[in-house]
Amino acid sequence: MTENIEHADVVVDAPVVMTAGEMLRNARTTGRRKREISTISKQLCIREDFLEALENGQYDVIPEPVYILGFARNYAMELGLNPDEVVEKIKKEMGLVSDCVSDDDEDVSACAMPSIQEESWAKVAFGKAYQFVYQNWIWFVGGVIAIALIVFAVVMLTPSKTDEVVAPAQVVVSVEDVVKEPEYKQPVRERFGTDNRATAEIILQANKKTGEAGTWVEIKDARGRTEISRVLMPGDVYYVPVKGTYKATFGNAGGIDVWVGGKLAPQVGPEYKKVSGVELVPEKLMKTGK
Repeated sequence: MTENIEHADVVVDAPVVMTAGEMLRNARTTGRRKREISTISKQLCIREDFLEALENGQYDVIPEPVYILGFARNYAMELGLNPDEVVEKIKKEMGLVSDCVSDDDEDVSACAMPSIQEESWAKVAFGKAYQFVYQNWIWFVGGVIAIALIVFAVVMLTPSKTDEVVAPAQVVVSVEDVVKEPEYKQPVRERFGTDNRATAEIILQANKKTGEAGTWVEIKDARGRTEISRVLMPGDVYYVPVKGTYKATFGNAGGIDVWVGGKLAPQVGPEYKKVSGVELVPEKLMKTGK
């Protein structure tokens, strides 16, 4: 995208840098494959107003930064854009990362100035606090002594409970003690589909390849009914029901580890690739990874 800059008799085409929202809107509304937000919203299971907020740069509409980046990554992949480029642009627009980069010594010093100022401010604040305590030390010592005397009086005046009957401790057996889990590649963050935990032969876990935005997972049964449709963050686990036939769609196929009978199956697809119609059948998963 360029704009003409006229100066005297010379016309120069200067590049115009698009924002992340402009990139998303341009990819959706131009070219041969123009699409409506409502259609993409149903495919990605992301609210229409969230997609509109991404295109308009109104990031405060979406509640948490992690969801902003996750929705933007899935939206960019759906539109055929580079998800990393879109996410980095949004981070800079939100002020989550600094774009102050220069080879000039003076510019580098200017970039480093805020941290120096923050350090100086911390030293000044600490010095003032120390001075206040030093000047009023007698009050602090008196307060500590008073608190100690109150605690001592409460302990001495509290009646003894040695005559109470102590009930025997109950032995609680957790699900972790009964169900043997696979040796996951990373610690479990959150569990979903726990009703199937004791019987599940197929377990899904989002891995670190999903990045901080996570990956979208949707699973439907043979009748088209949805079992789960959500973004799984790295470490999240989902237990697939053992009864019935299920097919899955992964927004980032390389970001999902599939465990079958406690063994890690082949990847269902490459990283950052959306894969649909994955049959969750143990024999097929272990044989082909699809």
